[in-house]
This record gives sequence, C-alpha cells and structure tokens, in this order.
Amino acid sequence: MGNKKLLMLLFFLIVFIALMGLTIQSREKLTWPEMFVKDTVSWTQGLFIKPARYVRGWVEDIRSIRLTYEESKVLKSRLSQSAIDTMKLNQLEIQNKDLKKMLNFTERQKLADKYIYHVAEIVAISPDPYSNIININLGSNDGIKVNMAVVSSEGLIGRVTRVDNFYSTVQRLIDIDDESISITPNTKAISATVKGNEASFGIIEKAEINEDNPEMKRLVMTKIDTSDLLKVGDTIITSGMGQIFPKGIVIGKVISKEPDDFGINYKALIEPAADFNHLRYVMVVEVPDVR
Repeated sequence: MGNKKLLMLLFFLIVFIALMGLTIQSREKLTWPEMFVKDTVSWTQGLFIKPARYVRGWVEDIRSIRLTYEESKVLKSRLSQSAIDTMKLNQLEIQNKDLKKMLNFTERQKLADKYIYHVAEIVAISPDPYSNIININLGSNDGIKVNMAVVSSEGLIGRVTRVDNFYSTVQRLIDIDDESISITPNTKAISATVKGNEASFGIIEKAEINEDNPEMKRLVMTKIDTSDLLKVGDTIITSGMGQIFPKGIVIGKVISKEPDDFGINYKALIEPAADFNHLRYVMVVEVPDVR
C-alpha cells in the first residue's frame, strides 16, 4: 500500500509540473503564485550556487598552487642535478686534460732519459704562507723516498721531504730560500745549467716575490761566472750535479741577468715553468740507478 501511494504521488507531481510548463509556455505573464514559486526557487538556487562556485574556485586555486609547487620542486631538483652533472663533467674534462698532458710528457721523456714517473694526486695544500707544502697520495708503499724530485708536465715542482706509508709531503720549488738552506738540512739548493749549453752553471737557492705580480714568485740563480754566456730567454734545467735533482728537468726561463751584490759573479731571475696555482696532479721522479 505504501508503494502504491508513493507512486500515485509521484504521478500527480509529474502531471502537475507538466501542466505548469504548458501553462507557462502558453502565457506571457505568470500568476502571482507562479511568480512566487519561481522567485523562491531562483533565490534558493542562488543561495547554494554562489557558495558552491566559491568553494569550487577555492579548491581549484589550491590544486593549482599545489601543482605549481610540485612543478617548481621538480624543476629545482632537475636544475640542481644539472649543475652537479655540469660540475662533474668539467672536473672530468680537466682531469682528462691533465692526465693526457702527463702521458704525453712521459712518452717524450722515454726518449730523453730512463727515469720512472709515478703519477700522484695532490690531496692537500698547506694554508701556511711560510710553509706552503703539498701532500700527495703516494707513499713508501709506492716506492716513494725522501728527496725524490717532483715534477709536472711543465717543469720542476719540488722534492719529497717526508714519506709515510700512503702519503708524502712535497716542498715546492718556489718556497726554497738561502736562509733555510744554511739552517735546515731538509732544504736543498738546486744545481742548474742552460738547456743546450751545459757549460753554463749556477745555483738556485732562493725565490723572491714578483713585484709586478705578488702571487707569482721568481727564482734567483746565483754564482754565475762572469764569462758565462747565459742570456735572457734561455731555458734553465737541472744539471744533476747536486745528487738530489736528476739531470735535465726543466726549471724555467731566464728573464733577467745582472751582477750580484758583490760584483764578483752574475745572478739571474728565473720564471718557473710550472704553474703552482692550479696543481692537481704531479709526478714523482724515480731514478732507477739510485734505488
């Protein structure tokens, strides 16, 4: 019975709405009950539609902000990774370039001498300006010994002053000075000559600040005989007479020559061939006959 009543009610409601529709379509003006119903329905719909639109817009704004945040997060991550990859690529390119230079250097040196070159990476540089030493990742386990010469593909870097099992300390060429030579036996002067003119001879025992470029030091070569034909532009190499540095290692070029302070001999300023500001890899020179 309940279902029949409900069905009858729905039937009459549908008929009523249909008749109202037909009546409204056939007349231009509405009766006041019809206008009341229409206005009431419109006002009620407005109450619900406006908040619904506001809520929908607010939800869409939140969704848009969230999507923008997620996209920004992804872009930042990609940008950061791209920067890291670029930095790694640049480092690998520099490393590859340095190692190629060393390979070419050792291949050339095979034709000139029988030295053995141990490639080492610089792992630390002392920040102390009065003791600017460097540490390399080769030690006694790799056959490294104190006083072995250290070079780059450009020229002489210095010598090994301390050896541990896996690491060694290197004194740079530009950090030697005549006062420490007389006081500290660990600091050695360098016996030098001119490439292509072994009759020339001098001693490099200190370095001095370059007034034009304070970051660059120049080597002072002393005890040059007055009859020596050494001249500006000559390439200075190790003579091998000092029993520390093997013969034939490039030191630098002569940039000036003048009488010494006593007027007995000449002295010359040497610009180092090696770049000490951008060292990453060096080579420790082993002379087979010495071992």
